[in-house]
Amino acid sequence: MSNRRTFAIISHPDAGKTTLTEKLLLQGGAIHLAGEVKARGAARRARSDWMKIEQQRGISVTSSVMTFERDGITFNLLDTPGHEDFSEDTYRTLTAVDSAVMVIDAAKGIEPQTRKLFEVCRLRSVPIITFVNKVDREGRDPFETLDEVADMLALDVSPQMWPIGMGGEFEGILDFATETVSRPEGPSREFLGKRDADAAIPERFADEIELARGGYPEFDLEAFRHGDLTPVYFGSALKNFGVTELIDAIARYAPPPRPQPAGEEQISPDRDEVTGFIFKVQANMDPNHRDRIAFMRQVSGTFKRGMKLTPSGLGKPIAVHSPILFFAQDRELADTAEAGDIIGIPNHGTLRVGDTLSERNQVRFTGLPNFAPEILRRVQLRDPTKTKQLRKALDDLSEEGVIQVFYPDIGAQHIVGVVGQLQLEVLISRLEAEYKVEAALEPSPFATARWIKGDAKALEEFASFNRANLARDRDGDFVFMAKSPWDVSYQVEKNPELTFSATKER
Repeated sequence: MSNRRTFAIISHPDAGKTTLTEKLLLQGGAIHLAGEVKARGAARRARSDWMKIEQQRGISVTSSVMTFERDGITFNLLDTPGHEDFSEDTYRTLTAVDSAVMVIDAAKGIEPQTRKLFEVCRLRSVPIITFVNKVDREGRDPFETLDEVADMLALDVSPQMWPIGMGGEFEGILDFATETVSRPEGPSREFLGKRDADAAIPERFADEIELARGGYPEFDLEAFRHGDLTPVYFGSALKNFGVTELIDAIARYAPPPRPQPAGEEQISPDRDEVTGFIFKVQANMDPNHRDRIAFMRQVSGTFKRGMKLTPSGLGKPIAVHSPILFFAQDRELADTAEAGDIIGIPNHGTLRVGDTLSERNQVRFTGLPNFAPEILRRVQLRDPTKTKQLRKALDDLSEEGVIQVFYPDIGAQHIVGVVGQLQLEVLISRLEAEYKVEAALEPSPFATARWIKGDAKALEEFASFNRANLARDRDGDFVFMAKSPWDVSYQVEKNPELTFSATKER
């Protein structure tokens, strides 16, 4: 397990995350065709964006898992949506990684979504490597970018390389550790040695580079792994600069599998028992087979194909006969897997996000919540004969975490809840493409929702007065549908014996 590196790539949309993902896969020998190669059809599209709407819009809307090997290290790369409307999927994905690469656009610096995702990493003390992308274009002063990372994210920054000029003046990237310069033309990496490197750097950049070498803290592995320091790499994913150094840094510095929280306990990766948790469910990755894959982050033990594991949500063991390792859509059967690996388990509704799988059924991993939706819509079915298909589709998509679905106590129309507007477009697109169900979304009278808990008598009394505002989620739990935040505050004050929660943890 010590040779596993399970990491995510996080960024604001358009910072170059998907391009960087492809170049890492190219460096790892997992693909032989990069996205910008002028090929036809599917070959030209980003390999990690396989869903129809992703290919149409050119954005990632679902997390992809890609496994590859390089120099004896197994890399499990989780590509996450950058768009804020898919923050739930990203949050759950970040529970399954041991480190993250934060991609920053050299011209724009830290953008709102980058900061939001960083805060999620900080909650879990996930170590972060920073990659400042697009340095071959006109951008901000690199010192300004570093100071912003240090100030806004309260992180020590330690540059490991430095751009020699930017935009029209770009002459390459100097790697401080190896004293090599990557040039835009000629040899891709030219070894110079410190004295020759200094001599080869145009005089107008010499002071800047000397300041970059000496003006920041040296890299400290312990501080990095505690989430207090970030090593910074500069490059261009599109032009393939700095990517080799980045993947070397992940191999050298990123932690191997870390212990995972299970209530008061921390489950160590060297525990003999096989344990893991489901952080994502994806239906219809292969539309021809209507398949449904649960993604499990293995936490401990050595998994063997055919093994029986007990899901916490089911209580009885299931045999895992066809575990899958992923390369985006491509997949292969896994005979064994170790702590840190991500394996796909085909199933028909047995496994759900938040489930723990274990041999003895004595462990429950924690920290995978659902969040209260910020947009609620009624679903209007165009063809009333497809009610059953709609229910199946909504159940599938809510299990994946694409939406949440609520069934009102009064009224027949289902209500869907999402965090961001773009999720609604994904819902309509996938209903049509994958389930052949045409539907429209109508305004709902509700603005937000809260899960309600309390003793049976208090719940029943509350329900008798608020039936028109009550629904059940797909687990059958009570949900209060509020018309405004004021409505929530009023009910909280009026019903002190009940709890109104904005999150629900499985």
